[in-house]
Parts: sequence; structure tokens; C-alpha cells
Amino acid sequence: MPSVPPAPVRTPAAARFRRAAVPLALCAGLTVGLTACAADPDEGTNGVGRLSAPEIEKEARTAADAAKAVRLSGTLVSKGGTFKLNMRLKQNGAAGSVTTKNSTFELLRVGDALYLKADAGFWRHDEKGDGKAGEADTEAADKLDDKYVKVPSDDPSYKQLRGFTEMDQLLRGLIGLHGDVVKGDRDQIGGVRTVKVKGGADGEGGTLDVALEGSPYPLQFARGGGAGLVVLSEWDKDFPLAEPSRDETLDYGRQLPRA
Repeated sequence: MPSVPPAPVRTPAAARFRRAAVPLALCAGLTVGLTACAADPDEGTNGVGRLSAPEIEKEARTAADAAKAVRLSGTLVSKGGTFKLNMRLKQNGAAGSVTTKNSTFELLRVGDALYLKADAGFWRHDEKGDGKAGEADTEAADKLDDKYVKVPSDDPSYKQLRGFTEMDQLLRGLIGLHGDVVKGDRDQIGGVRTVKVKGGADGEGGTLDVALEGSPYPLQFARGGGAGLVVLSEWDKDFPLAEPSRDETLDYGRQLPRA
């Protein structure tokens, strides 16, 4: 009788290897290549990353328009200079600070009532341009030091200062992309996964980071041409607003100094 070859020895390790090899072989044979078995980058997200760039931008704008509050912080570069903002904003008011090249001041708006608070150096006049303030200005500045001053609504600076406290106005001006909108890379802002949307292939029209978790809020905007970077956080988190008490305020008069 012909001899029968011995049956192969089936060890547990060999069985595990065969089980692992089957899905690998299937994956390698797919026409789309090995990437078909890679993790889905949008798994566990709000799904916005699957949309086209214009659709992502639209979703971000819709979420921002519906929000009741936001914190905006960062730097803006314009013809008028460089501004650093740290403002908490909502529809009926705002509170925060603005820093320019020469000074820092606080703004508080409750409805139409707008208040400005700064140190004595902010209020001092230098009429002669010699770096020295007059005695009267120095005395007035010392009284105004760290006090809230109500900005008269007919003062030339009222409209400009109020612009820093208007939520809708700031968001429209700061998160607008220019040029053909294209989808960029994935990233993280403040620990939240984002997808980038760029104005132009190189982001010359701005780059917007949109949240891939929760509501698709815009979380960061880099203005084109190095014109500033702003971070948007604390979306829809309410905060208290109240006009300052009498002992916290001083009346400067009908018109603020040009400083």
C-alpha cells in the first residue's frame, strides 16, 4: 500500500496567522488599494468634513449666525494699525479689552450704553507734541484713572468704539473668505478636531478652521496676507452684563479726548 503523508501539525499560532492574513489579503486586493481599510477620518464627527468647501463655509456661517454669544481673541492688522482683541460678545452687548500700539483700554456695552475704562496714561493729552501733558490734563487723567467713562452717543469715537462690541458686525468682517474656496487639511484647535477651508489654494483669501465636533462653529480664522489671526471660542456660553455702578464711573463731558 502506498504510504500516506502525515497530516500537518496545526498549532494555535499558525491558526492565528491564517485568520489575520485573510482580511489583509482581501484589503490588498481591493481596486481602491490599501486606503480602503484605513480609519475613516470623519468617524465620530459631525459629518461636516465630508462636505465640499463651499458647503462647509455655509455650515460655519449658519452656526455662527445662530449663536447667542462668543469670545473673540487675537490680532488684527489694518491701515489704522495693529489691534489685539479679547472680547466676549453677545447680541445686546459685550465686555473685554482692546490693545493698540500705545495703550490698552476696556470696553463695556450694555444695550446702547457704551463705557470705556483706561489708565491715566490713556487720558493724558499732549497738545504740544513734546511728550508732556498740561497740568489740567494730568489732573483730569488722574481722576479718570481706572474709571468707567460713558461714551456719548454723538461723540465721533462712539461708532468706532462700538464696532469692537458688535457681535454680528465683527463676525461678518472677520470670517469672510475671498476667492475660490477650497478644502484644506484636518487640524485641532483647542483640542477640537477641525477641517480647514481656504480662500484660494494657498489661503491668500483667508483660512477658516471649522469644528468637526458638535456644532460646526468657526474656531479660528487666519486673515490673508498676514493681516491677523483670531480665535473664536465659548460659543453660546452666556455671560452677565451690567452697567457699572456710580462709584465706578466718572463723567468726562460731552466729548471724549481724541486719544
